[in-house]
Amino acid sequence: MEKLLIVAFLALILYNLGAGLYYMISDRGTTHRTVNALTRRIGFSVLLIVLVLVGIATGVIKPHGIGG
Repeated sequence: MEKLLIVAFLALILYNLGAGLYYMISDRGTTHRTVNALTRRIGFSVLLIVLVLVGIATGVIKPHGIGG
């Protein structure tokens, strides 16, 4: 379940990144849609980092070392 949530957040982040690129090309600076899409992307990225840290702190996610 945790992996599915992380993958969903990554897909949402990539979607907003693509939307920002599309709006940048199509709007040519006439609207604020590019800024809004990239702001949402940053917000989702920060939220994902916080959720991973909370998951590690609560023991839901167990990090492991390389080769461990």
